[in-house]
Amino acid sequence: MRGVGLVMLPVVLAAIAAGCTTKKDEPPLATREQLLDPKTCTKCHADHYREWSGSMHAYASDDPVFRAMNKRGQRETGGALGKFCVNCHAPMAVRDGKTTDGLNLDALDPKYKGITCYFCHSIDNVDGAHNASVRLSDDLVMRGEYANPVANDTHRAGYSVLHDRDQADSAKLCGACHDITNDHGANIERTFAEWQASVFSKLGGGDTCSQCHMNQSPALRPIADAPNVFSREYHSHAFAGIDTALTPFPEADAQKQAVDDLLKTTLQGSVCVEASGNNSAIAVVLDAAGDGHAFPSGSAQDRRVWVEVVASNAGQVVFQSGVVPDKTSVTALQDPNLWLLRDCMFDDQSKEVRMFWQASSFEGNALPAQVTFDPTDKAFFQSHIVQYYPRDPKNNLIRSAIDHVQVRVRLLPMGYDVIDDLVASGDLDGAVRDKLQIHDVFSMEWTADAVAPSNPNKFTDADTALTAYCASNPAGFSGAADKVPAVNHTKCAP
Repeated sequence: MRGVGLVMLPVVLAAIAAGCTTKKDEPPLATREQLLDPKTCTKCHADHYREWSGSMHAYASDDPVFRAMNKRGQRETGGALGKFCVNCHAPMAVRDGKTTDGLNLDALDPKYKGITCYFCHSIDNVDGAHNASVRLSDDLVMRGEYANPVANDTHRAGYSVLHDRDQADSAKLCGACHDITNDHGANIERTFAEWQASVFSKLGGGDTCSQCHMNQSPALRPIADAPNVFSREYHSHAFAGIDTALTPFPEADAQKQAVDDLLKTTLQGSVCVEASGNNSAIAVVLDAAGDGHAFPSGSAQDRRVWVEVVASNAGQVVFQSGVVPDKTSVTALQDPNLWLLRDCMFDDQSKEVRMFWQASSFEGNALPAQVTFDPTDKAFFQSHIVQYYPRDPKNNLIRSAIDHVQVRVRLLPMGYDVIDDLVASGDLDGAVRDKLQIHDVFSMEWTADAVAPSNPNKFTDADTALTAYCASNPAGFSGAADKVPAVNHTKCAP
């Protein structure tokens, strides 16, 4: 995602050291045990460590929702879930035999918690496209994107195409943990596959995971505090995505700000009012043009993204959809026009299930990633998704004129209904519920000024045969362009 979903893997490297001296060709002094500990990195990479320490990578095995789901999954599967969750959330603990199921994380040394510097920078091969299918070297070489790392007396350093954000292969490293398939073959997370199908996977015009999720500093700077280290491109290790920490954690304010900043680059769209006398309809068009994958992505079965539409005339509300009371689950809303973006999961009997280990299939309706940057290609508009309000404007119109419409796209990284289910099963502390933060990802406003004759977004809607007047964000986005109807879930709850 210039954006969405998701958190990605580190790529920057130079000297990390006790002492940080530079003695070329001498053997590394740090042992594997020392390199396993992210705090070893602080002596030379203080900024990298600080950013990482507040990231969802560092938080991965402390996250109470992860803990609750893993605990419940182990219980409900009789332990068969095994290392499935912790293999990504505490990978070094699994690889060093410190845990087999993640139920003993509190007893582990902190260096075995989360996704650590050593884990990411020791990867020397990607063996598969999902479920943490990566191979770690045992040579104590810390791999990065620089072909000319500075020699140092703590670790050997080497170039790796997997860590080079400007190479398409670097996405494989991220994708290995950001595509997840459960034991029933259900693809419960598909971020990497979504990116592969998008225009963003095409070098020369696209972006890799790290190019979006690891912001590059505007100026060259030393990436390590050590002798002989010269200025290079510096890349953030905050890994902003969608999620934020739900319990006290370092860098919390910076983390939330980074997520909000990233989400604001994700969507564009139009809101159009279509009229027939004093009867009206509203068309909302959304395009995840700034996302390198679908929106929402990652654990889309747990995410809740919905569109809030409020239309008024002379100051009186004449239509609304997606208006959710505070602290209320959007899935509980009785709203026939609700546009809710999420995955639904089903067991092998096609019965809806809530937890990923129960799923054999899924139904998704996320906004798709862009497949081409060429506006002369019809495929360019496949990501222009339209939802009408009311949903069937040919047979059902708003019985009023409209002079103002406000649209917001709202996001909860974890739905209240998911949290409530985990609390009800006794696996999660209910206090977590109050820590959830709704992000207002995108907004648009339409006023009666949009009907001015000079409005370039005036057109006859072929789907409704009504005259439409549109306002867009950004202004150049065309509500009149080709569109694809929104997919609304048919087999699961709203």
